[in-house]
Amino acid sequence: MFVLGERLPDSWTLKAREKWPTADDRRIDQVTDLRSPDGQQLTLVIEAKRSITPRDVQPLLDQLATFASDRAMTPVLPVLVARYLPESTRQRIIEAGAGYVDATGNVRIVADRPTLFLSDRGADSDPWRGPGRPRSGLRGEPAARVVRALVDFAPPYSVPELAQRAGSSTGATYRVVEFLEQEELIARQPYGQITEVRWRELLMRWSEDYGLTSNQVFRFIEPRGLDAFIEQLREVQGLEYVLTGSLAAERMAWVAPARQAVVYADDPRQLAAVTGLRPTEVGANVILVAPRYDVVFDRSADVKGVRTAAPSQVAVDLLTGPGRNPSEATGLLDWMEANEPVWRG
Repeated sequence: MFVLGERLPDSWTLKAREKWPTADDRRIDQVTDLRSPDGQQLTLVIEAKRSITPRDVQPLLDQLATFASDRAMTPVLPVLVARYLPESTRQRIIEAGAGYVDATGNVRIVADRPTLFLSDRGADSDPWRGPGRPRSGLRGEPAARVVRALVDFAPPYSVPELAQRAGSSTGATYRVVEFLEQEELIARQPYGQITEVRWRELLMRWSEDYGLTSNQVFRFIEPRGLDAFIEQLREVQGLEYVLTGSLAAERMAWVAPARQAVVYADDPRQLAAVTGLRPTEVGANVILVAPRYDVVFDRSADVKGVRTAAPSQVAVDLLTGPGRNPSEATGLLDWMEANEPVWRG
């Protein structure tokens, strides 16, 4: 528990017990007493694993529950420990009212008695997962297609039906679905239909593995401003493009006025030429992006004469964007929750 101990004030003490009080506690990896300067004590009941997924959280906490219920006189906090805890697992632990610690420095211990709020952020990705090892995550084109389809279409549907809607192979779709089941981002009947999609959490999880800048980016300036650029986009014929980012979000939900246009384009240089953009390295107000996967164009719509990306694509682009983009993403996600029948098939 060195990671936790080094973050506590010097006036607090942390001491691991050498023996457990009863035979029932042999299932518990560690019991540690945390003492405040005024003598109040909090007992941390710790379960340590090499890795913990969201699906693992509740069974592990149930395993620690007996110890906590037998010691009502002393406050007890269950704590899950792993080498690395992904964001989705950390969030599930918080929702369950427990604490967590990982070796990269992700820490959260919260208690009423003694009063304590200890939180720190470590790594956002597993530093021990080498480049040669297969990654369990949402990188790559199949994952992008499946995630977009899960968000854009309300269940129920079978995995083969999802694969057809996503435009991905059945095998790849099953692999993504199995990962998302493990992350508890979808619910599925045993060997049957997908019945629930936690689409907001799914987009946030996808944003850990996908970002706008993972594509090829070109920077331009429109000296006359964004309104002039939008007018030029309305006149574009024969080129595939979709507007995303803040300007796209403005067309669905209120966000702060956009300062930059972001557009996916099948041929960014040709789109720049027909709209009169000038290349620049600094002060760009138009970003053209050559997408690695054409899924960014899926289910786009004409909004006020401009082809605009689907809300799911706009949201993930804002979540991974710079500056105030993530806060704009929150506003868009709130609008999507309040208007789900409007945008979701």
